[in-house]
Amino acid sequence: MRKRAIVSVSDKTGLTDLVRELVAMEWEIVSTGGTRCTLRQAGLPVTTISDVTGFPEILDGRVKTLHPNIHSGILARRDNSEHVKQLEELRIDPFDLVIVNLYPFQETVARPDVTWDEAVEQIDIGGPSLLRAAAKNHHDVTVIVDPYDYRKLLEQLRERGETTREWRRELAAKVFRHTAAYDSLIADYLTKATSPDDYPERLTVTYERVQTLRYGENPHQRAAFYRLPNTQTGLPAAEQLNGKALSYNNINDANAAWELVSEFSVPAVVAVKHMNPCGVGLGNDVLEAFEKAYAADPVSIFGGIVAANRVVDEATAEKMHGIFLEIVLAPDFTSGALRILKQKKNVRLLRMHGECERVPYGKLQSVQGGLLVQEADVHDLTKEQCRVVTKKVPSESEWEQLLFAWKVVKHVKSNAIAVVKDNQTVGIGAGQMNRVGAAKIALEQAGDRARGAVLASDAFFPMPDTMETAAAAGIAAVIQPGGSKRDQDSIEVCDSSGMSMVMTGVRHFKH
Repeated sequence: MRKRAIVSVSDKTGLTDLVRELVAMEWEIVSTGGTRCTLRQAGLPVTTISDVTGFPEILDGRVKTLHPNIHSGILARRDNSEHVKQLEELRIDPFDLVIVNLYPFQETVARPDVTWDEAVEQIDIGGPSLLRAAAKNHHDVTVIVDPYDYRKLLEQLRERGETTREWRRELAAKVFRHTAAYDSLIADYLTKATSPDDYPERLTVTYERVQTLRYGENPHQRAAFYRLPNTQTGLPAAEQLNGKALSYNNINDANAAWELVSEFSVPAVVAVKHMNPCGVGLGNDVLEAFEKAYAADPVSIFGGIVAANRVVDEATAEKMHGIFLEIVLAPDFTSGALRILKQKKNVRLLRMHGECERVPYGKLQSVQGGLLVQEADVHDLTKEQCRVVTKKVPSESEWEQLLFAWKVVKHVKSNAIAVVKDNQTVGIGAGQMNRVGAAKIALEQAGDRARGAVLASDAFFPMPDTMETAAAAGIAAVIQPGGSKRDQDSIEVCDSSGMSMVMTGVRHFKH
């Protein structure tokens, strides 16, 4: 019996070359709509779906393949005598190959001006049904959803006259990944359009693989990097201009640096090591910002990741070139800066596109057997939202530094303390088991620079010991959430030491 294929694709990459070879192997090609027109224009013989179903395509093409003559020919098991007998009695010829890809829903909803009706019209019904039927019956039917697989299909048909059962199983799995992702995109679009602030009873998200990684956090761990469909910002959309492939740890650190530097509207540079900022500087230009970030901690920045929120120019590149950096991220680089930085072949240079954005459903964090989901921490603080609780009121320059410190401490692992002065971090205490420990680390790093500086804490002070340590170091002003039963104890230490303290009413735990 002559082999039969049903072909219906929106992505026509490589289509005519594939079908031309199938026709040369004496396959019968059954096709629909636009695919049929493309093949006929190429001079290839095609049987229409209507010839098989005995029924016209109707409802503007919404109904064409949903017919027993199609699905019976796909789903019938050839090793089941009853199935074969029923096909013969009903004069239904089986299909051996299904080549289908779906309406471009993802591309449609990526358009900023897309309407609800346009999106809904791109929800494919017949295509997923064909794919699922063929994938279910992969014992007898080969199913192709990706033009990438055309070459291997032809290789196996030339060599064997059929595909291997092992490969058909792989293709079936690929189909169900594809249809699951397609349905997930639809569910996500409809959910955000109808209930944008809700956490639905089922969370359906899908990611596309960007690359497999050499290893994960450690060489014995496997890893890969995925992105949200249609994402245009952040690390998944970055353009790498130089250096080795990014590692798992590189991506994590680079993301931490980009999230923090995106907090600032003025020129800013952030240096990150192991997911924590080690130096943050603000300046009139990117060079001044980098010099401050470097001077904040010239030891920890070695081998670190540096992010700038302005174009890196030649003068800044000269300064960066003098130290060992793993990655430099920026909106762009001047040609002179690239020439200088590329002298080190291993430094990774990333051109970033757009600002950091909230991903659907916020932040996702896996736990064993489950997933934690929360909104991204995008809270912005203004001076008006703060409450001065001490006798001494911060000066205007201190207010500026307090708000700067608050942006920094938000991105430091808890327990977190940030000490800043003159638009530069001078001490950071991160990830400690108690707050006074974090303060001691930050103040010890700051040394004499702590005198007249301001201190930010990501959460309240349960005891006055942190403020006592800060007062001894010469801290001038403190910003913290407040809310402890013993807030008054810390306030009294500030009053007796001549420090000002403001409370935000908001904390920034980061685990």
